[in-house]
Amino acid sequence: MMHPDTGDGNGGNDVELHRNRGVLPLALVCVAGGVMVLAVAGDGPVLRMLVALGIVAIGVKVLVGALRPYRCVLGPDGLEVRRPGLRGTYRWEQFAALALDDAGRLVGVPGAGLPPGLPATARHPRDGRPAVELLDLRQVRESPDEVTAALTRYAGDRFTDARTRPTGADDETGTDREATA
Repeated sequence: MMHPDTGDGNGGNDVELHRNRGVLPLALVCVAGGVMVLAVAGDGPVLRMLVALGIVAIGVKVLVGALRPYRCVLGPDGLEVRRPGLRGTYRWEQFAALALDDAGRLVGVPGAGLPPGLPATARHPRDGRPAVELLDLRQVRESPDEVTAALTRYAGDRFTDARTRPTGADDETGTDREATA
């Protein structure tokens, strides 16, 4: 569940998203298991040692990724992001459009006020304009609906929820409900 970040001095209006650390236990088990197999293997078969080293390497890579610094805060003034590949504070006005796509990514189409140099790593789901991936919702504990509510509140008309709805799901206007009545 999202909680207001009350330590910023703005009355707790910002919403901080929290990283999902679900892979952490698996990474620890991989590292520990691989080290144990290496210790037991001793001068054993080379294949067993190579597999154990591979397991340790994968576990360490996942562990490092899970422990990297991460911060994503949504607020009335903009978005603060600190994740691999993107770091900065961006005002909502710096984006021509923001959208949440079916893959669970928040993408932003750069506007006139956005500093140059941000890599276009995605496309706007509705019109295909080059965009910057700002957030992957699979990496946060909060539900897509909670994040969507915060983005709608803060980013306003710039934000579009472009996720496709399951058949028969009610949308905000209730058009599906009216069609079935």
